[in-house]
Order: sequence, then C-alpha cells, then structure tokens
Amino acid sequence: MRTVVFLLLIITSPASFASMLVLGDSLSAGYGIEQDRGWVNLMRERLKNSGYTLEVVNASVSGETTSGGLSRLPGLLETHQPSLVLIELGANDGLRGTPLEIVRANLQQLVELSQSAGAKVLMIGNRLPPNYGPQYTQAFFGLFEEVAQQKQTALVPFLLDGVASDWDLMQDDGYHPRAEAQPKILDTVWSNLEPLLAP
Repeated sequence: MRTVVFLLLIITSPASFASMLVLGDSLSAGYGIEQDRGWVNLMRERLKNSGYTLEVVNASVSGETTSGGLSRLPGLLETHQPSLVLIELGANDGLRGTPLEIVRANLQQLVELSQSAGAKVLMIGNRLPPNYGPQYTQAFFGLFEEVAQQKQTALVPFLLDGVASDWDLMQDDGYHPRAEAQPKILDTVWSNLEPLLAP
C-alpha cells in the first residue's frame, strides 16, 4: 500500500496580527494638527512599508480619561478583536488631580480586559508638568511602569520623551506636540512596539 504525504507550505506576511487598537487621548488623536501627520497615522504607514498587513484602529479621543477609555474598551474589543492594544491614557486624569489609586485601578482594568480578549498590550506612559508638585508627579509617572510590570506588558515609559522639553516641538498650549514632533514620537513608540510584531 502506497502512502502519499502532502506537505503544505504556508507563507505569511511578517505580521501575525489582524488589527491593532490605539486607545488614547489628544496626544494620539492628533490634536491641533492635520490628522494624517499624527504619530498613529505615521505608524500605520510605517507598518505598511515594513510589510505588516494589520489594520490600525485609532480609537483615541481628545480629553479622554482612563475612566472614559474603560467604558469604551469592551465595545471596541468586541468590534475590532485586536491582537495588540496600545493604551495611551492617564494624562488627563493627572491634569485633573485624580487620585492615583483610581488611575492605577483603571489602568489595571484596561490591561486585564485587553489581555482577557487575547490581545498583547503596550502601555504608553506620560509625565505631568512640574507645577503639580513633585510628590504627585513622580508617583503618577511611576504608575505606568508599576502596572506594566504587574501585568507583564511592554512599556513606553514616556510618550513625549525628547519632545516635551523642546518648546520648538510643542504647540503654544505647552501640552500638545506640533506636527514636526510626530516622527520623533513614533520612533519612541516603535522601539517598544516592533518586538511585539515578531511572529
């Protein structure tokens, strides 16, 4: 009796993700600049040019808080079923002086919901202006690393690293980066994102 063996070779693209969800605030929504020049859109273009075929869903909303993101995330996960979630929230909580235990709990739930849906998570941290006092600002900055370590997620420590300190790259309000800063922001995110894209 002759046995015939078929060998099936499946050639895939570099990406193993169907979609990526960006859940952020005005820093990811492209506040004050043309939408196509924001770092999320630049990331979409870089992914395409690098051979990744995943869809990028930018669900960022200006003024969004961790509580607001938490209320929207279940529906976004159900609709888009992302394999990777970028969480860039917390800055507006900090600017409003939200108690840190609330911010921490919300960030933890955002990560848990994403992971429970089968997605990898990239936590994106931020800093507050120094006028909020060293005790609060330092503890706030430390929240992101704390949650990332606890939940074993990848981490971008500071989204505006090298940008927030350069006034030529910031808009007049001092909070939002100009279009010229967006490629630098993307580079900051990309160095932590790229390892997650490996098949």
